[in-house]
Amino acid sequence: MPYITRPSRQSDYNNFPASCPIVIDNGGSNFRIGWAGESDPRITFRNVVQRPRHKATGETVTIVGDHDPALMKYFDCTRSSYRSAFDSNVVYQFEIMEYVLDFGFERMGADGSKVDHPILITESVCNPVQSRSKMAELLFETYGVPSLAFGVDAAFSYKYNQGLGICSKDGLAICVGLTTSHSIPIVSGEPVFEACCRANIGGYHVTDYLKQLLSLKYPNHMPSITWEKVEDLKMEHGYVALDYTSEVRLFQKGGKEAEEKTRCWQLPWIPPPTEEPPSEEEIARKAAIKEKQGQRLREMAAAKRSSRINELENELNGLEFLMKQLENVEENDIPAFLSATGYVSKQEIESSIVKVSQSLRKAKGEQVENEDKLESSTSEKYPLINIPDNMLSPEQLKEKRKQLFLKTTSEGRQRAKQKRFEEELQRERQNQQDEEKRLENPELYLEQLRTKHRELSEKVEQRKRLKANGTRTNGNQNLSGGVGRGERLNAAQKERMRLLTTAAFDRGKGEDTFGSKDEDWQLYKLMSRDNDDDDDGQEEDEAELARVTSRLQDIDPTFVAKLDVGPFQPLTEAPRFRPLTKEDFQIIIGVERFRCPEILFQPNMIGVDQAGLDEMAGISIQRLSVKENGIEDRITNSILVTGGSCLFHGMTDRLEAGIRMIRPFQSPIRVVRASDPVLDAWRGAASYAAAPLFLRQTFSRQDYYEKGEDWLRRYHIRYSL
Repeated sequence: MPYITRPSRQSDYNNFPASCPIVIDNGGSNFRIGWAGESDPRITFRNVVQRPRHKATGETVTIVGDHDPALMKYFDCTRSSYRSAFDSNVVYQFEIMEYVLDFGFERMGADGSKVDHPILITESVCNPVQSRSKMAELLFETYGVPSLAFGVDAAFSYKYNQGLGICSKDGLAICVGLTTSHSIPIVSGEPVFEACCRANIGGYHVTDYLKQLLSLKYPNHMPSITWEKVEDLKMEHGYVALDYTSEVRLFQKGGKEAEEKTRCWQLPWIPPPTEEPPSEEEIARKAAIKEKQGQRLREMAAAKRSSRINELENELNGLEFLMKQLENVEENDIPAFLSATGYVSKQEIESSIVKVSQSLRKAKGEQVENEDKLESSTSEKYPLINIPDNMLSPEQLKEKRKQLFLKTTSEGRQRAKQKRFEEELQRERQNQQDEEKRLENPELYLEQLRTKHRELSEKVEQRKRLKANGTRTNGNQNLSGGVGRGERLNAAQKERMRLLTTAAFDRGKGEDTFGSKDEDWQLYKLMSRDNDDDDDGQEEDEAELARVTSRLQDIDPTFVAKLDVGPFQPLTEAPRFRPLTKEDFQIIIGVERFRCPEILFQPNMIGVDQAGLDEMAGISIQRLSVKENGIEDRITNSILVTGGSCLFHGMTDRLEAGIRMIRPFQSPIRVVRASDPVLDAWRGAASYAAAPLFLRQTFSRQDYYEKGEDWLRRYHIRYSL
């Protein structure tokens, strides 16, 4: 609801005589109070009460009506909310009503709790006698008012507009309130309550429906879709469609007309700061800093290189000195001399000298000769390998095993290095061929690369699923119910079992010598693996998939690689980051503009099984025609729409079209809106209370004490004074 400035206290209360009545329009939305005979109410505020706690003292305070949002930061409102004295349009919470009346009389300038002026207060149509009795008890016993009168707000609004010439003596008043709507026939200036009709639908439901639709449509902006803002959007952009079905079809088709009827609510949005290009001075400064850092790194690298060269030179000098000493040692004393130095043979020292020399030349940046030329032959490096074991001493056997290990390690390192070199060469050759294909036809090459990536991904995932299924197999039976690794490797498992059986049979014949020959290790490898023919192919496919993925990432900016998830989880794409723009903070209001006010004519859209405004008018006319024939034409010729929820554009046209569908052909129908649907009820009551005969329509406090509640049940004022 819109924020209303907190009313100030009136200072002329004592200037009015005691016979001047006070007029109160006790509406479900706003509370209006003023003096009889004036054109506008003195005090207007929301008819709600809130009781928050002070954050510092913990004291509970009572806030009636609107408040300053800046002051609410000192109160804890999490445990309190706005409370109204109304249930639909009937007052039933008189503790809250007492707070509202206290605030209203205090703002009018009344001192204390004594109000010595007659009171005219509005109420709903056919107000229950219990609510009327409690209101009379509150005003008489708490505030000591001398006399009191009750009147229907819609009837006062009709009488006020009748005085302005907008409607005639006989007519129909349709009041669209906050939570309820009424249709009241007026005959000879008096409302006929026996023929009135009520529906539990009003402006509150329209606002709530609009808030729900916007919250579902824009869940990310729910904190911004407050009740007060939705109320403003409803009154500013809402309208009633003349033909609801045609209007919906118009928005379904789209087009220029639907776009013109669409409204946009721009939420607060701060554009991201744009980075300005650096100036020439900034570029020069950064370049100088970068050059300075580079010089420092170069100096550190030179110092490290110099330290490394010194270490290698010292190590080389030590090895050469050791070789000179070894030349002077006799042959029999060589093993004892070497045991003290940590080396096993003279050849090992020579090999260390060669390696240190190569490292020293590399550190100095000199050209290093080919390792094949520098290294001695295998027989020179490992002289004990080809000598039989029975011709060697225990020390030499130990040295032979060490030489075998060094030889195997060196050869394996050479093979791995050669393999990496060949793979790198093959990769470069493949990339060069791919680049030539891409330059010939970029679009075709990109499409072929995407197809290849998709096929390889499916192939690799299929292998993963098959392997995963194999872990849940038992023998030849696949427990997962599908074709898995267990069924696929039956032949390989049989071959492995055959090898194991053969090895066990040979072991039982005599001494266990398994592992003494190289062939035994090859057999062990065959027995220790599943002998899957697809393992090598799988590694090749995974390597090719990695190469294709890397290639796609380089040439296709829209490509997003799939995440490596588990075998039983679906592959999902990584979320793409997109910076928020101004359009992301816009709330578009299109079909909601007329869909929400439509519930006044079709309450079943929100689950209320009651009649709409046009049907309510037809029911009231039908009830009235039973009592008096020939009055329908006079009633339909003067239909007044009042209440705050009738301010929607197109309300009168839609209501006239709906009533015309109910009435006979060429029946006189005229629907008009009140001059001020919000204030006309109070103005009509103020004009009524200013009449000289008004005091005859009230009942005094003495009558209340003598006649009691039964007299209030039969009490009705005459609106035609």
